[in-house]
Amino acid sequence: MKQAVPEYRIIRSDRKSVALQVRPEGLIVRAPKRMSDRQIKAFVESRSDWIAAHTAKMQAAQQAAVQPLTDAEIRALAAQARREIPPRVAYYASRLGVTYGRITIRCQRSRWGSCSAKGNLNFNCLLMLTPPEVRDSVIVHELCHRREMNHSAAFYRLVCQLMPDYPARNRWLKENGTALMLRLSR
Repeated sequence: MKQAVPEYRIIRSDRKSVALQVRPEGLIVRAPKRMSDRQIKAFVESRSDWIAAHTAKMQAAQQAAVQPLTDAEIRALAAQARREIPPRVAYYASRLGVTYGRITIRCQRSRWGSCSAKGNLNFNCLLMLTPPEVRDSVIVHELCHRREMNHSAAFYRLVCQLMPDYPARNRWLKENGTALMLRLSR
């Protein structure tokens, strides 16, 4: 049975696909500029079960009364990430045969990592709260974007070629990541 669709906020940009974000402040729909309101509504309605499941997961994590991180703890995580992530990036980049630009460590509420078109890599300092194998999976994911700047089947084949147990590592992040992100005070 389909779930009722909550109210949502639309953010339009030059993106090519539509994406959903379940956030504490509500549902966000990121859509291409030329996508009509009717198309967006149909997309949201078609994902109502997914929205309900992710909303429940986020609410459960919020109710777990996770201790917020202090500014000092965030700075310590960022310093640790600046020490530990670059050598792992270099290791996996050499195995993949790719180059990269700058490595930036940030404290973000919604992303674990990103790769720009210029090859600059960004990583969330909260990765230091994850198991090392999960950290490595995010690094591999971002480095694979140096060959495939998308999330196609070819991209995931490349990721799994380098890291066959990537799905299990990624599952850990999906199951536990929301609770970690919620440790950032508002």
